[in-house]
Amino acid sequence: MNLAELKGARLHFVGIGGSGMSGLARIALAMGIVTVGSDAKDSQTLKDLEGMGAEIFRGHDRKNVVSNSVLVVSSAIPNNNPELERARELNLPIITRAQALALFMDGKKSIAVAGTHGKTTTTSMLTVALQSLGLNPSFAIGGTINRGGTNAHFGGGEYFVAEADESDGSFLEYRPLGAIITNIELDHVDNFPNIESIMKIFAKFITSIRPGGFLIAGIDSPKVRELLASNERSDIKVITYGKNEGDLTYSHLSLRPMSTLARVAHNGKVLGEVELSIPGEHNVENALAVIGVGIATGQPIAELMAGIKSFTGARRRFEIRGAAKGVTVIDDYGHHPTEISVTLTTAKNYAGSGDVIVVFQPHRYSRTAAFVKEFANALSIADRIYLLEIYSAGESPIPGVSSKLIADLLPNAIYNPSMIEVVEEVAKISKRGDLIITLGAGDVSALAPVILETLNAN
Repeated sequence: MNLAELKGARLHFVGIGGSGMSGLARIALAMGIVTVGSDAKDSQTLKDLEGMGAEIFRGHDRKNVVSNSVLVVSSAIPNNNPELERARELNLPIITRAQALALFMDGKKSIAVAGTHGKTTTTSMLTVALQSLGLNPSFAIGGTINRGGTNAHFGGGEYFVAEADESDGSFLEYRPLGAIITNIELDHVDNFPNIESIMKIFAKFITSIRPGGFLIAGIDSPKVRELLASNERSDIKVITYGKNEGDLTYSHLSLRPMSTLARVAHNGKVLGEVELSIPGEHNVENALAVIGVGIATGQPIAELMAGIKSFTGARRRFEIRGAAKGVTVIDDYGHHPTEISVTLTTAKNYAGSGDVIVVFQPHRYSRTAAFVKEFANALSIADRIYLLEIYSAGESPIPGVSSKLIADLLPNAIYNPSMIEVVEEVAKISKRGDLIITLGAGDVSALAPVILETLNAN
């Protein structure tokens, strides 16, 4: 299937209310494609899509699928979904979310942002930086850009920026002009049993870059360094970045509670100071990746760095949800030990003399089982820790695997699966100057406004 065929079809998104699927639906509508979708539950997202012109069905039903439809499905859709079954009966085309995105990217100068950590922030930062240059890029991101309030857009410019998720290997569909690999670690253990299998999929990702394209790679990650050592692509430009090594480096780091400043050099020549309106040293490395794209595509670097400063973050990435009674409440998506360690280090810097109180909800039984000790080590940065039960994300429970395994390794941790009780407890123990952070990729994010309400009521 090609883009022209897609434009002539009735594009039916199964599970259109999800973050990734709704973003693609927005792009399809902007491209003038007849857009249809269904979802198991109603949401504001569905109402917004209807307002843009999509036909939306609440609930999945065979009769929702008609001839001349092309179904778009994600890996979360079970094989026995009635709409999927009907499409098979009618012999209709069925494509994955990644395949649909690849078709949308066709004809654009596409840049795919991959890596175990930092994808959403880096993709968002790159998008905002290109927007600041007046380039009006298209984008598809796993999270929402704070400034724009959306996770997808079909722009009139020549660039298309996409977050490339390695979790199921689907990022191999994109064949981008350029790519970023932020870092590589073991994750998604439900699909990748070991680091070797992840390295293989990233090696294939490098081979998918178009001839004459470019790769921006974070070599502070040992596995990225190892990957580059075996790279045989001579037809793409490789730009590396890191704190002390790489084509792009940074120094004179200044960490502030809600901003970051560093001096950036390219091949030893100082480019200037990059100022970030978000906290954390890890975000300097994300900024280096964006600057690397600027160099590879010939953008004015001073103006690009000004655009980086205008980036105010992405939703659920150290997102300040509010303050009450002198207590700040932050929500963050971090669900891997490395992400948690970075996030809590940033939180400690933000809180200063105040305590950091964490409400953490592990994501998936398989990930929890694989990283029990690592989670405990990362969470130990906080002053008080409350562990909710694992968010399954559709996984079947593993006997003996519970959040309590992590709590048992931490003297300052409490295991309590009751969200209501945890909200009441953190509101009760917190004092002026403290920081409460809700952490995880599940529904723990819903607690931030409830915590604020409870603090105000006390």
